Amino acid sequence: MGIRSLTRTEAELRAALIAVERYDVDVDLTALPDGPEVRSVSTVAFTCREPGAATFVDCAARVLSATLNGVEVGPGEDGRIQLPGLAAHNVLRVESVQADTTTGEGVHRATDPGDGEVYVWMSFEPDEARFVWACFDQPDLKAPHAFTVTAPAAWTVTSNSGDADVEELGAARRWTFPDTPPLSTYNTVINAGPFHEVRREVDGHSLGLYARRSLAEVLERDADEMFTLTRQGLGFYAEAFAMPFPQRRYDQVFVPEFGGAMENYGCVTWSDAFLRRAAPTPAEHGLLARVLLHEMAHMWFGNIVTMRWWDDLWLNEAFAEFACHWAAERATRHTDAWASHLMIGKISAYLSDQGPASHPIHQPIHDVAQAASIFDNITYPKGASVLQQLKTYVGEEHFRTGMAAYFARHAWGNTTLQDLIDSLSEASGRDLDTWRTAWLATAGTDRFTLERAGDTLTLVADGSPRPQVLAVGAYGENGDALERRALVRVEVTETRTPVTGLPSADVLLINDDDLTFATTRPDPATRDALFRTAARLPTAISRGVAAATVWDMLTTGEATAAEAGRSLTALLVAETSDAVIEPYLNLAANIAELWAPTAERTALSAAVAAACLRLADDPGRRQVALRGLARTATTRDDLDRLRELAGADVDLHWRALVRDAELGGDVTSESELLLARDPDPDAWTRALTVRAALPDAATKAEVWQQLAVDRAVPVNAVGLVAAAFWRPGQNALLAPYAERYLEAIPKLHQGGMLLAMGYTRHLFPLHAIDPAYIERARQASQEAVPVVRTTLLERSDEVSRMLRARG
Repeated sequence: MGIRSLTRTEAELRAALIAVERYDVDVDLTALPDGPEVRSVSTVAFTCREPGAATFVDCAARVLSATLNGVEVGPGEDGRIQLPGLAAHNVLRVESVQADTTTGEGVHRATDPGDGEVYVWMSFEPDEARFVWACFDQPDLKAPHAFTVTAPAAWTVTSNSGDADVEELGAARRWTFPDTPPLSTYNTVINAGPFHEVRREVDGHSLGLYARRSLAEVLERDADEMFTLTRQGLGFYAEAFAMPFPQRRYDQVFVPEFGGAMENYGCVTWSDAFLRRAAPTPAEHGLLARVLLHEMAHMWFGNIVTMRWWDDLWLNEAFAEFACHWAAERATRHTDAWASHLMIGKISAYLSDQGPASHPIHQPIHDVAQAASIFDNITYPKGASVLQQLKTYVGEEHFRTGMAAYFARHAWGNTTLQDLIDSLSEASGRDLDTWRTAWLATAGTDRFTLERAGDTLTLVADGSPRPQVLAVGAYGENGDALERRALVRVEVTETRTPVTGLPSADVLLINDDDLTFATTRPDPATRDALFRTAARLPTAISRGVAAATVWDMLTTGEATAAEAGRSLTALLVAETSDAVIEPYLNLAANIAELWAPTAERTALSAAVAAACLRLADDPGRRQVALRGLARTATTRDDLDRLRELAGADVDLHWRALVRDAELGGDVTSESELLLARDPDPDAWTRALTVRAALPDAATKAEVWQQLAVDRAVPVNAVGLVAAAFWRPGQNALLAPYAERYLEAIPKLHQGGMLLAMGYTRHLFPLHAIDPAYIERARQASQEAVPVVRTTLLERSDEVSRMLRARG
């Protein structure tokens, strides 16, 4: 039997039986520079409410010894050590070793290809601490953790509580960290390596940034921005939640071969892909801000107050995703954060919520393996949008009051959704039970249209709508632009809702200001006008609402790729907000590359390329425009112009080489020269991306081996290489790899949740397949673990819609 996944019933029984007093965890990393092993001694003090009863502790590492109250137990099986005959007070000591630090869960050893230095990071969500040391690995058994870490003398070690006492041991050093506050096991962390460190004292907090030495220059470049965002975020959340972050030290550690970021209390771990080797674009600055604020929001929502079980994972993640946009808009320079959310996250959530992977936001979670499958578009962007609607529904002042009461009442404990609903109901005086059932227990997306009858306007829902507040904007012609003449908020409780107080208008925009999670449709008489006038609306958010409708109509087969492509390309040229220009560019390029029929692809690509060349005349937008040109160049003249305008920008030259390779250019020598002069320690992945795009059978075989079989590509670069591999017009070369993807499905989960999601999504074929293949892939996924099955179902639905649009 393999490693068992903890069930909800088991967790409830264990939490009813025991209470954890503290963890003392001694970790030895001294073998890592030359070998794979992490050794741990976990000492757990806990009480038992029924002396004489039995339970188990989780440990999926190799157990060397285990004693309970001085008596040997174990060694255990299925990732569990049985603990019989419990006393009222117990001390468990487990010595273990984890040697799978390359492809295993919980802990990862990475070697910098630039200088050969070794770094190690740990990441435990949802239940991967058990792969490194023995623990009761469930969120509602919180306890203080005291970490002692022995590491090579040249290394720096970071953990949750910071400010360690460091003892010199010759070739090693021992780092003894103060006790953490009561934390769930998944919120703890140890990172180590020869880090470059930047520190700053800000508003009573000691802020730290860490990265591998080879990226020191990039970290120093971005440090001021990250310290500013950290200060702004800590200030905003302290005020919004009426609770300052309670620890003086707050560290952020950028590590190689990591996916995304993880909200470990007081010590956030990031993928160092966020340290952009090229100067970041406005969209990349915005993403950095949102991720930083998302992980910071978890300090309160997830760490200080933690969900009792994984059925409220959605609330944990959705709240952080909501809060990061709220904070970005109110406290930072990223005032168009909600427009970015709409054009990046929300349109993806609309797609997912109308497909076979849709599910209620809140749903029963049988075991932790199932929990790993709902880190998805419903949990994150839809959940965030629903919380934004909840703030609108109860009013922001009441929302803040309710949140402050929630944190004051439940600090350092565990809660359920009902606890939050109760706090917000008390603060607002609104009965939220109907709201909760409609929004959180019911899958699917509401859709609204406006019905005109003389001077009467009626908002009409497609079916029974959820209770919600949304706005309708009235716009009139003002020269070449449209200006808003009125905005009316409407509270919806029925299928038909009168809309009053709007003057006559040339354009009426449903869900103006994007206050709710619902798709909209123009009436037949104004359908074509929507596509023509979207670019003339006056604000980033109003244009975004119109663009989201255009995109949704493309994905549901109600608009052609040509219609949607023309509309979004016009938006791209007219847009004034730097926050969304890059998202529009990506959508327009995606339409040409992935959604358009073969006969229309070149013309749509050329239109986007022409728009990019116009945008490149603006020095502030040249970098973004040239990135778009690198995706859509259709002629040798385009590529020559791209290289000319790229100047010394190494990133743009790599992008030009990928497009040149796809179009059949001889890029080998230029790629070798660029690799030699690129200072990025991970530049070899850029060279591999160039090779992935080549229309050559032998090269495709070599890249697939590195990417999918050997898994030699860092997780943060898998999407880049895979996108270059699955190119249009290469069907004969790609067909064998569609079959190999099916063969790989049973192993896609290896390496933990983030790798499973990344490989399942990015390796999924985009070309050389048909609807029958989609069905075969879905059938093949039925025996896969839940995270693979769900990710594949979502991706296959999106690709099947692309196939329909191409047809």
